[in-house]
Amino acid sequence: MAPTLSTTNFADPAEVTEFVVNKGNGVKGLSETGIKALPDQYIQPFEERLLNKFVNETDEAIPVIDMSNPDENKVAEAICDAAEKWGFFQVINHGVPLQVLDNVKAATHRFFNLPVEEKSRFIKENSLSTNVRFGTSFSPRAEKALEWKDYLSLFFVSEAEAGQFWPDVCKNEALEYMNKSKTMVRKLLDYLGKNLNVKELDETKESLFMGSIRVNLNYYPICPNPDLTVGVGRHSDVSSLTILLQDQIGGLHVRSLSSGNWVHVPPVPRSIVINIGDAMQILSNGRYKSVEHRVLANGRHNRISVPIFVNPKPESVIGPLPEVIANGEEPIYRDVVYSDYVRYFFKKPHDGKKTVDFAKI
Repeated sequence: MAPTLSTTNFADPAEVTEFVVNKGNGVKGLSETGIKALPDQYIQPFEERLLNKFVNETDEAIPVIDMSNPDENKVAEAICDAAEKWGFFQVINHGVPLQVLDNVKAATHRFFNLPVEEKSRFIKENSLSTNVRFGTSFSPRAEKALEWKDYLSLFFVSEAEAGQFWPDVCKNEALEYMNKSKTMVRKLLDYLGKNLNVKELDETKESLFMGSIRVNLNYYPICPNPDLTVGVGRHSDVSSLTILLQDQIGGLHVRSLSSGNWVHVPPVPRSIVINIGDAMQILSNGRYKSVEHRVLANGRHNRISVPIFVNPKPESVIGPLPEVIANGEEPIYRDVVYSDYVRYFFKKPHDGKKTVDFAKI
């Protein structure tokens, strides 16, 4: 049975917050009440709503790269070029088994279709592990306007810890997706690293580029007034790389570095979307670009996505790589402890590319 609120017009913001955030119904629960109008907390500022109207007015497209091309130098060149000029690209024939991708998408639907009593076991106040978090929006206590998204965040510590604390309905599929993606991730990092004069992805560099991993299961339910809100607001990721699996619905948009236009990232069957994160932009001294992106809300379809955030270790110090500035190139970023950088990101609302200024000299 769909959850209900005592009010049908959602005039009381405290009641909406209690229902969505504190009781763990999320926006999925709100959507399933059959609401016809968006609660005020979700109405975005005018400038964000304006962007919703202009997102598809361009013929630009992010690159789609075939990783099975026998000319590996061409693949590496295409990936590095995309990382510099777009910060986003899609890969096909990437080596991650398609069944693994289908399984984790199905597991995402399974988790979000659980009764609220089951899902709310994983909200911050109830979760038995700080590494497992079911939540909604981005940072509800910091945001003036909430985002139309629910998520399950799974920070990987070990197989044993995941086996004990990750939800049963999705843990095996999420772990398999993470593990089966690692060969592709290492290949991408190897290509990107060699272009920065990093000779090999040794243990030290691997720890720096991919020392910690977080898998998120994202759910964007049908929205009564999609033009007034966002699924995810303008931001860039704090990762080294983000590996994104999206379903067939669409809605992810990227800001073009050359034109400033918002460019749709169309779902390409069997593809994975890759984007450069802030950590990689800092490590490359700005050569690779971490780019603003946002997700539209949808009035007709529920949408899911499953990103893997490939990050430095929390205690790692990130700054321009010695190999990058060895030839006298002037560093434009200072050294920062990665966990400090992430903390700064999460204590404020999504605000475009402002987080990276934290590390600027």
